[in-house]
Amino acid sequence: MRISMISAALVASLVGYGSTMALVLSAAAALGATPLQTASWVFAIGIAKAVGSAYLSTRYRVPIVLAWSTPGAALLAATTGVTLPEAVAAFLLAGALIALTGAFRPLGRLVAQIPDGIAAAMLAGVLLPFCLKASLAAQALPLLVLPMIAVFLLVRLKNPAVAVLAALGTGLALAFLTKAAHLPPLSLPLPTLTFIAPELRLDVLLGIGVPLYLVTMASQNLPGFATLRAHGFEPPIAPSLITTGGISAVAALFGAHTVNMAAITAAICLSDDTHPDRNQRWKVGVIYGGFWVVLALLGPVILPILASLPPALMMALVALALLAPLMGALSAAFSPPETRFAATVTVAFTASGVAAFGIGAAFWGLLTGLLVYALEHLKTRA
Repeated sequence: MRISMISAALVASLVGYGSTMALVLSAAAALGATPLQTASWVFAIGIAKAVGSAYLSTRYRVPIVLAWSTPGAALLAATTGVTLPEAVAAFLLAGALIALTGAFRPLGRLVAQIPDGIAAAMLAGVLLPFCLKASLAAQALPLLVLPMIAVFLLVRLKNPAVAVLAALGTGLALAFLTKAAHLPPLSLPLPTLTFIAPELRLDVLLGIGVPLYLVTMASQNLPGFATLRAHGFEPPIAPSLITTGGISAVAALFGAHTVNMAAITAAICLSDDTHPDRNQRWKVGVIYGGFWVVLALLGPVILPILASLPPALMMALVALALLAPLMGALSAAFSPPETRFAATVTVAFTASGVAAFGIGAAFWGLLTGLLVYALEHLKTRA
């Protein structure tokens, strides 16, 4: 055990928690979750990440760290007219599909048939509306938001991984110093899990469950596996999908959306600086899991503080956190020339946020993009 392993796991867990927690809270608010249900969501997903990371790292001697689905949370935050119990059924479907992808190879091959450019375009369409709100937030609270943006840009030059965390710290300090937010009464009760019985709605399963599965696979799991390979590790793909899908399904019953392979936070834990002996580096996944248990237990303290912040500040924080994923999604969407127009249509339809027949825009954006791609493919073959 080296101190560098502990520090890497601590930084990775804090970055994962602080950079996108505001987005998870936005998703919970969009689904009408009560404070008790929101606390259950955060606690369940934290424990799911801890258990999954520790188990997979120990079982396969590979430094596997898990994250929650950031694009999935963005998808949920853009949802209207859906209750949390209905969303829980969609979470269950997404978790089951992820597990089936690992257990049933034909399903994995079917998903692989979706062109990368179109899948990335759907993700870009989900993220784009959130990033556009940064300007509105700066207009509403310039004295708070503009310094946050400045700190984000400056820190990003040196260390992109902690730029959002630095912006959050700046926003917290300014909000309380300027009396724009007031520190709530703090206590440390033990967090509790709240069971949420799923309610089936076909349009929600198609409009949230399927897109949640696809964006989690395309933008989180596949890059997560690629990150492990880039650092010289062979990821256990099928067991990882079965484990994360199964854990996600269990956590869904307590309000949590999907967990998946980490990419950005994983890179923090995989370098030679973590441990010079690659065969010992798997232990960082266990330490990372331990830190997530602590963060999950601290939820009753952290969530009220974040909830006390001005909405415009939280909006700006979400926008900053999603800039890097948006950049990656747009780059992947428009790189392949053969799917460029179809990807453009997908982004436009998805970003519009317009639902039809009660089914969300992400599903229709993907479907429209695939249709345009198929028509163009037929034309080139004719």
